[in-house]
Amino acid sequence: MLYSNLKLLLFVCLFIVFNLQAQNCNNYIKGRVFDDGTSLPLSFVNILIQESLIGTTSDKDGFFIFNDLCQGEIHLIISHIGCEPKKILIDLKKDTTLSIQMPHTILGTIVVEGEQINNSDFQSNSTLNRTTIENNSNKTLGGLIENESGVNLMKNGSGISKPIVHGLYGNRLKIINNDIIQSGQVWGNGHAPEIDPLSADKITIIKGTSAIEYGAGNLGSVVLIEQKKIEKEPHLHGQINYAYESNGRGNNLNLRLEKYSKRIAWRINGTIKKYGDKKSSTYFLNNTGYQEANFSLTLQKSWKEKLFLDIYTSTFNTRLGILRGSQVGNITALNNALNAEIPDKTDSLFSYNIDAPKQEVNHHLAKLKLKYFFKENNSIIFLVAGQLNNRKEFDIRKGGRSVIPSVDLLQYTYNTELKYTHSFKNLWKFKVGNQNIVINNTNDPNTGILPLIPDYNNWKNGLFTTLSRKKKKTNFKIGFRYDAELQKVAEISNDLPRRIIRYENNFHNISGLSSIKFIMTSEQSLTINSGYSERNPGINELYSFGLHQGVSGLEEGTLNLKKEKALKNTLEHIWYPSSNFSINTLIYHQSFNGYINLIPKQKENTNGELVNEIRTTIRGAFPVFKYQQTNANIYGFDISSQFSTGNSIFGLIKYSFLRGQDVKNKIPLIYMPSNSIFGSLKYQLKKSKKLNKGKFKNTEIEINNRFVFEQKNILIGQDFVSPPSSYNLFGFKLSTNLILPHFKIRFFTEFNNLFNIKYRDYLNRQRYFANDLGLSVIIGLNFKF
Repeated sequence: MLYSNLKLLLFVCLFIVFNLQAQNCNNYIKGRVFDDGTSLPLSFVNILIQESLIGTTSDKDGFFIFNDLCQGEIHLIISHIGCEPKKILIDLKKDTTLSIQMPHTILGTIVVEGEQINNSDFQSNSTLNRTTIENNSNKTLGGLIENESGVNLMKNGSGISKPIVHGLYGNRLKIINNDIIQSGQVWGNGHAPEIDPLSADKITIIKGTSAIEYGAGNLGSVVLIEQKKIEKEPHLHGQINYAYESNGRGNNLNLRLEKYSKRIAWRINGTIKKYGDKKSSTYFLNNTGYQEANFSLTLQKSWKEKLFLDIYTSTFNTRLGILRGSQVGNITALNNALNAEIPDKTDSLFSYNIDAPKQEVNHHLAKLKLKYFFKENNSIIFLVAGQLNNRKEFDIRKGGRSVIPSVDLLQYTYNTELKYTHSFKNLWKFKVGNQNIVINNTNDPNTGILPLIPDYNNWKNGLFTTLSRKKKKTNFKIGFRYDAELQKVAEISNDLPRRIIRYENNFHNISGLSSIKFIMTSEQSLTINSGYSERNPGINELYSFGLHQGVSGLEEGTLNLKKEKALKNTLEHIWYPSSNFSINTLIYHQSFNGYINLIPKQKENTNGELVNEIRTTIRGAFPVFKYQQTNANIYGFDISSQFSTGNSIFGLIKYSFLRGQDVKNKIPLIYMPSNSIFGSLKYQLKKSKKLNKGKFKNTEIEINNRFVFEQKNILIGQDFVSPPSSYNLFGFKLSTNLILPHFKIRFFTEFNNLFNIKYRDYLNRQRYFANDLGLSVIIGLNFKF
């Protein structure tokens, strides 16, 4: 018996030995890495075999090699400072040679094209990649892009923010969420975009005039939220993002999974957040917590590289509080609140409770997109989508009626789009498209309050075409767009007896653009953009009447508003004297005929003087704002510079200057962004440190600073409260990556408002009543597998 067992053991050992000898471990993987924007080779690119943690670096000509590799599946992780990391699966059966294209080199968050100017891009933009989004998992969409050149935020407290690009926001700024124009109650200054940024792989802010294909009325600025195509990777991959934020004691958890299959590729993304009362430098901002629960699903399939199907669905759900001290009972109390250092009803105890005043918002989106390729550069896209948005706003009401919303809006939006692209010999590119939008917006009559905006139906139809030519030294692009819009409105009268007043409005708008780009040298380019656009007044600008609880103000529309006409010109100069230094300068001027602005309403006091109106209602005392029309100019410039010293130190500095002027009344435009400077300095440790089966890599230390100037381009009495003083915020970040055979974990900590200074921001409507946020410490991790 023992002899038989020994023979069996010997046989097994010999089988293992011969099997190992038979396995071919003499294969190599070699390759060359290029920048896909410049086609130039990239040096100092890190290439890591995930299974064995064996790594190498590309040489000065972009070459690399791994020798003595066994056959089987191998994951290569390719990373380069400022580039979006890339993962490649190789089923190694023989010697393999690769040609790897890395995304555009990125220092900080601004797209940099490397040592040679990219001659294919006509529009000025800023881009945030997936890594930047993951590293800021606690932030909203607005918080993510706040530090980009030319970008500011319109805020109402800490949980509500919406982007401003070159002074434009609301109805004038389009947000494209996975090919769909984001719908909902986008007009409100107290309404944040209902988008989970962690569902995106790339966020692009277009600041030029080349946004003509993204819908009517954007007047030159667009924010694009995009997902990447699911990679042909048969294994299940995913990541978990978690962040804890001390200010608000907030927890942020995100899960993302994806898998490719020839039958169908899929990706899911889910996010939950919970915050309690935020805190200024000295006191709690009571009732400013918020909660989120979001989910998205992506399904993709290709048929022989000719037909591509993309299905995307998402749900965004939030409940957020409004500062308790922003609602007061009478004019005397409101005047006291506007001048108080500490808001009324401030409690010294922290709470996760969210009571009235508050908002509850649900936004659901579903999209089906088909793309057919006639040839490699010729394609047609058909897209159909639907959106459902339900917004409820709750006031402090007597008799236990605070649980009944004072605003309850339900909106259905239906989108269709057909777009054809044709390229001629890689020189000419022609694009034509048609977009249709149908909106049905209704109020719940059970609120017991006259609606802030009336019920309406809206039909929009747009046709656009663009033509561009790319040459070696000079490129140009022209485009034209026509839009027709029909509004049917049913309004309840404000006077007695109550009756239904019906309106029907027809608008016809045109837009046009022309762009020319001069490739001066391999290091410099000059781009000139000119765009004309028309925008008809929105439903809120025409018919609003009542309390807008989100901003604690009464708002009134104006029936006789005409459409806006805007002409925007930009001049952009890009200079990259080396891969370690760049300067980007953008100058812009936009003139408006019929600029629509929401400003404090004035009335005569007992002395016959015009003063800003404060009105007492049964729901309290509130400042009054009214939509008015004038002629205006908005102009300014953005300048950003990036530099590095070798592979360890990286710097970034940005300055934005903006002025808005009411040329008809010869006064400044109100609610224009203050000028600001942002700078950061990052140090990356070159050496990695081994830890058992893993290693720590890419440890980074960063300090940053944001200085916001006082808004002095405003007259005394134009606003209810004078603009706050300038402020200076410092931040600190520390992060490192633990690389394991099948996992990667990024640990990070971040300090915002490092010195806990007291300040108020001009574009935060909460500044009427309270200071802005104090010190906040974020601790988190990103786990990838």
